[in-house]
Amino acid sequence: MDFRTHVIAPGATSRFGADALLIVCAGDALAPGLDEPLATAVNEAVAHGDFAHKAGKQAYLRQVPGVKAARVMVAAVLQSSPKALKAAVAGALGTLKGLGAKHLAVLLHGFGPLSAAHAEAVATAWGDALYVYRTTKPSAPAAPALQKLTLLAASKAEATALGEGLARGAAIVEGVTLARELANRPGNHCTPTMLADEARKMSRAQGLRVEVMDKKAIEKLGMGSFLAVAQGSAEPPRFIVMHYEGVPKGAAKNAAPVVLVGKGITFDTGGISLKPGPEMDEMKFDMGGAASVIGTMRAIAQLKPKVNVIGVIAATENMPGGRAVKPGDVVTSMSGQTIEILNTDAEGRLILCDALTYTERFKPAAVVDIATLTGACVIALGNVRSGLFSADDGLATELQAAGDAALDPCWRMPVDEDYDEALKSNFADMGNIGGRAGGAVTAAMFLKRFTAKLRWAHLDIAGTAWKSGAAKGATGRPVGLLTHFVLSQEGKAHAGKGTAK
Repeated sequence: MDFRTHVIAPGATSRFGADALLIVCAGDALAPGLDEPLATAVNEAVAHGDFAHKAGKQAYLRQVPGVKAARVMVAAVLQSSPKALKAAVAGALGTLKGLGAKHLAVLLHGFGPLSAAHAEAVATAWGDALYVYRTTKPSAPAAPALQKLTLLAASKAEATALGEGLARGAAIVEGVTLARELANRPGNHCTPTMLADEARKMSRAQGLRVEVMDKKAIEKLGMGSFLAVAQGSAEPPRFIVMHYEGVPKGAAKNAAPVVLVGKGITFDTGGISLKPGPEMDEMKFDMGGAASVIGTMRAIAQLKPKVNVIGVIAATENMPGGRAVKPGDVVTSMSGQTIEILNTDAEGRLILCDALTYTERFKPAAVVDIATLTGACVIALGNVRSGLFSADDGLATELQAAGDAALDPCWRMPVDEDYDEALKSNFADMGNIGGRAGGAVTAAMFLKRFTAKLRWAHLDIAGTAWKSGAAKGATGRPVGLLTHFVLSQEGKAHAGKGTAK
């Protein structure tokens, strides 16, 4: 993708050379200062009832006399916020991407001072609107002709700020696109082995160090909980570790890494506790947490912040069969704690708990796990906000701020110790479920039992990782949130809490 800025002189927008021009107008009336040919065209569209200065309204004006761009489109926002801008640009691109334009210029009119956040919103709207899945669909529409985006600025200083936002947005788009691509692939394509191969391919292309461990290596680590989930599948499990080293060794005393842990259930039948048939196909998306970690590592590699980041993924299928784990089985986790598996469909937490224990060896500054973990979180928050669980107020605040900045929001949920009572077992140190009430919280409380040595947070993305219905497909969330979070850690000196193992 080709994102750039251009300083445009007053009155020169109509003469800018592009195949298409998108004007996003902020406010309930046309602000002064727009070139005469364009201002006249917009006012005429309003007079004819083709356009209105109301949120969500847009009009395709085709070729406007006196304007060099062959296609002109106008969109309205009432607020000049990045969120409103992203929605308007996405809507306009829904029309423009079907045309023959290759180069789109975007003018933000009436917004007042523009920031990097505005540019990032434009870039991520571009990425969302132009993505087309075609890996297993040869009949998919051809890629849109649009290849180049120029964001018009009023001054060099503004262009600099917008350029920073476009660069950040471009990296996030690359990460989100990769995450969507991996999660959209069907379970017979995106196996644990293939997921590991894709992580290795991305890492090597971006200069990251990567390790992929097979079943034998996982057994050697003592990950009994992870292996219990994997034992019912003919597909071998994989444990993936990616390293981005933004701080050279010895350059900083407290260069403890940020560790991102992704749930990589490449297909989830529920195991012996079999899921209902309807919509089970969507359980290919149960590796959305893993996909978001790979996508975030891709974005971070492009942005090159001065912070160390490690991406950890436990990947397996959850299948029924003669070798599958059964309800009532007791397994020993890597931490030594025993778990009574009361429901084999609560498998994500069983692979994550061993992955979390593994991260202690890095003495991390912070650990964030990302998982499509519970339907209860979907009931609680729908598909707007991801669920955020953490006992660390500072870490929770940082993640919420990152989500807000990325327009990829989360909502903090409780982790009161009272909820932990539901996990008691007569036959093991804990059960893997705590009943229907507060299911998203008790799932987080289960994970919390494995984080005593960690500064930890959990993101439940069951409601935000994909869409159902006519728009079925992966969203790539929360790559934006995670990328902003990692960038916010640059320059912070956190001493790691973990102890070497």
